[in-house]
Amino acid sequence: MNSVAKIVKSKRGFLTSWRKIVIDLNELGDDTMNRINLITLGVKDIRESMQFYKKLGFETSVQEEQPAIVFFNNGGTKLALYSLEELAKDINENTPPTRNGFSGITLAYNAKSIEEVDEMMSRVEASGGTIVKAPQRVFWGGYSGYFSDPDGYYWEVAFGDQWEFDEQDMLIIR
Repeated sequence: MNSVAKIVKSKRGFLTSWRKIVIDLNELGDDTMNRINLITLGVKDIRESMQFYKKLGFETSVQEEQPAIVFFNNGGTKLALYSLEELAKDINENTPPTRNGFSGITLAYNAKSIEEVDEMMSRVEASGGTIVKAPQRVFWGGYSGYFSDPDGYYWEVAFGDQWEFDEQDMLIIR
């Protein structure tokens, strides 16, 4: 019997059932969710967004000019582009969420040098991105700046001299 069924069949009340769910989740061990495999950005114009990210160096096997979805073959967590309208319907077809203002989420590219930050920001601007904060020394001792893509998603491009990377160029968090 799964945890949801245990809630429905429980006669001891919600709190007892909730504790049972927590215990069940703790019993999962290594099967718990502790990774992000894919980040999907809802975009207004998939062709324009695909071209923008390709100009930044993201690679995809997509050959179509107007694909339904685009997956990029980048290192680490994968990035996908999908119609904003369709993504909202996928979340809730009857009452799709709307996007209004800053979502509180940023994406990040971690560079291995100050020069790499500057080069990437120049590439972003040449590719049609908007620099919203020029690279500069920041409060945590690093060097970073922000840009927004054609759909208004914010990206930080940052360098920290204390950072280490693994063999797949992923930031090591200790």
